[in-house]
Amino acid sequence: MTGGDAGGRLVRPFTLTGGRTRPSRADFTLITTVTAVEPQPVRAARPQPEHLRILRLCAEPLAVAEVAARLDLPVSVVVILLSDLLEAGRITARPPHLVSRATPDLDLLQKVRDGLGRL
Repeated sequence: MTGGDAGGRLVRPFTLTGGRTRPSRADFTLITTVTAVEPQPVRAARPQPEHLRILRLCAEPLAVAEVAARLDLPVSVVVILLSDLLEAGRITARPPHLVSRATPDLDLLQKVRDGLGRL
């Protein structure tokens, strides 16, 4: 897969990640919520255009899968770029909230059973 820039040129994914094939962190799943934070006064390295695009997209919380879809890049590439931003303190990453129920929802189970019976 390849991503394109504003000029329509194709950029190979390994170019965007500096040849890296694995993220430096394991914080991200497809449904991890990512949010940009205000930049720190001390600037490290100049961010890549893709990093800046991610920061603009993530002004509001967005799932990793949605970031990849909007950038038209493979999730694996986006996760590497997100790892860079997380390490630089430019984004926050929140795992999904898992809801556990001690008792099953009997109404929902009844509806599923009825639906299966109609098949």
